[in-house]
Amino acid sequence: MICGQTRVPGVSVSQVARRYDVNANLVFSWLRDARFADADAADIARFLPVEIVAEAKAPVAAPAADSRIEIELAGGHRMRISGSYDPEALARLIRGLSV
Repeated sequence: MICGQTRVPGVSVSQVARRYDVNANLVFSWLRDARFADADAADIARFLPVEIVAEAKAPVAAPAADSRIEIELAGGHRMRISGSYDPEALARLIRGLSV
């Protein structure tokens, strides 16, 4: 793996040696060793192209303005919500309070 990384265009032996905290002379010795002659850069992790797209959110169904929700939590605490709300945010809040 280390020897294979030294064969990547634009990468120096000293850069790879520093990355793995080994002496560059040791890496040069490995490169001359027949056991590592077949080391290939194909084993190196590569970056893949990624495209970030905007997350499509379904519109939040707003309850009627005069609606109310009352939730009784453990320990006798109560939570009252009136008007419109985000159900996902409410669920996260309840989970956080229930811990």
